[in-house]
Amino acid sequence: MPQIKFYFFTDFLNETIVKNIIKFKNICIIYKPENEVSKNITQILKIKKFCNKNKILFYFFDSYKLAIKYKANGIFLSSFNKNFIKPIQIKSNFNVIGSAHNYHEYSIKKIQGCKQIMLSPIFFNQKYSVNKILGINKFNLISNYWDTELCALGGINLNNLKKLRMCKIKSLAFVSLINNAKIKKPIYLCSRWA
Repeated sequence: MPQIKFYFFTDFLNETIVKNIIKFKNICIIYKPENEVSKNITQILKIKKFCNKNKILFYFFDSYKLAIKYKANGIFLSSFNKNFIKPIQIKSNFNVIGSAHNYHEYSIKKIQGCKQIMLSPIFFNQKYSVNKILGINKFNLISNYWDTELCALGGINLNNLKKLRMCKIKSLAFVSLINNAKIKKPIYLCSRWA
């Protein structure tokens, strides 16, 4: 069975994160600055060098210009991003992915040319109220109607990671999963849906 792809959002690397990242098979890094003005060129170059060395795909969060400038593998368009990239600007090996919380945002991501859409939040996290959490059943129901490759996002941690095998996904994304955890063995998931 094909392996599920992992996406990790970060704006820095430290020793713990590096040790944890290399435990994941099939991982990509999305550079996501803490805020619009905090882009750190030193950290961007450090992450880019780390990705090149370890054959990890490198994406930029919401900035097509920076993605091109730093020769990223693609761009991640947040649910708030309504900007369009002209198809003639996108090279064949440049990936456009995005996130959505509802059908309206999903429709915008389709128009923006996203080949993969992160649907969130699948599990509870501090950012969303309990009644906005999708859970596995609702996530799978939505995936029956959305004709784009879906990625699970939101509240993913080491305790609920294996539950995602029940989801109709080819990838999953997380922010805090590997920031503080001590991961002891390699992590990979196989998808029965891929």
